[in-house]
Amino acid sequence: MTTLYGIPNCDTMKKARQWLADHHVEYVFHDYKKQGVPEKELKKWVAQLGWETLLNQRGTTWRQLDESVKSGINQTIAIKLMLENPSTIKRPVLDKDGKLVVGFSDESYKVLVKK
Repeated sequence: MTTLYGIPNCDTMKKARQWLADHHVEYVFHDYKKQGVPEKELKKWVAQLGWETLLNQRGTTWRQLDESVKSGINQTIAIKLMLENPSTIKRPVLDKDGKLVVGFSDESYKVLVKK
C-alpha cells in the first residue's frame, strides 16, 4: 500500500501527486488539514528517520515560532510540534509498505516505487 501524506495546496505536493499520476502509481492521499497527523505513524517515521529529517525548519511556521521553542527543540518537543502544527512536517511524506521518502525528487520516487 502506498500513502502520500501532506497538504494539498503545497507546490511540492502537487509535483509529487503529478509524478505518481504520470507513473500510474495508485496511492491514498492523507490530508493533514482534514485528517490530522496520525500520531502512531509520525512516531514510526521519527523512529525510522529521526525527527530532524521530518521537521521543516525552513518554513514560515517554524520561523514564526518563539525562539525559546526553537532553541530547546528535542525529539519530544518536535513530535508535539508536528502533531499540533502539520505545516512543520516536511512535505510530502511518501510511505510505500513502510519504506519512506520525505520531500520529493524524481530519483527517490523511482527507487521507492520499483521496490
